[in-house]
Order: sequence, then structure tokens, then C-alpha cells
Amino acid sequence: MNLVDSSAWLAYFADESGADRFLPALKDATALVVPTVVVYEVFKVVLRERDADYALRAAAAMHRGTVVELTSELAMAASRLSLEYALPMADSIVLATAQAYEATVWTLDAHFKALPNVKYFPRR
Repeated sequence: MNLVDSSAWLAYFADESGADRFLPALKDATALVVPTVVVYEVFKVVLRERDADYALRAAAAMHRGTVVELTSELAMAASRLSLEYALPMADSIVLATAQAYEATVWTLDAHFKALPNVKYFPRR
């Protein structure tokens, strides 16, 4: 399973240099996990930077994977991870979701750099 975090989705939708690194995770929708917090973050940025139509297309692309709602169990797991790794709220929800689904996190976010089951790519 794969979880592409907000930074990677945004790089992909903006067609940034190096965004093709995320294609292996994005190609197989059956193995793609998408936390609702990622949908929120990506939709918000794309809506602000582009327009509503493009933001809706981005959301539709994310919904090709398995969208995971934030449950109280995931929220409590995220709280523990936030304290353990000093992660911001959204990042801890991403990590908790990845752990719950035994998914690898694909990211450009340095908060994840040294964590297990993470494919971290520094920005070019």
C-alpha cells in the first residue's frame, strides 16, 4: 500500500520538476490510501492557486484511491505519534493512517525524513 502525502500530490498537480518520482505510488489506485486531511490540504491549495474546476479534478484524482476518514481511533494513534516524533497534526494523521494500512508514505516533507516506511524525496 502507498500513501502520497499533500506535498507530493501538490508537486504532481503543479507538474514540478521531479514529480514523476511519485508515479509508481500514484499509478496503482487499488494500492493507494488517501487520508481526508490530505484531500483537505490539497484541495485548499489548488483552489487558492488555480481555480475551482482544477481543484475538483485534483480531488477526483485523489478519490481514485481509498479515501480514509479520520476516526477517533486514528485520531488517538495520531496524537501518540505526534508526541513521539514531534509532528504537526496533519503529518501525524498521515503517519497514523499509513501505519493502520501498512502503507509507505511518499513525501517531500522533511518532517517524515527519518521515519520508518517513508520514501522521502528532498525538493530539487
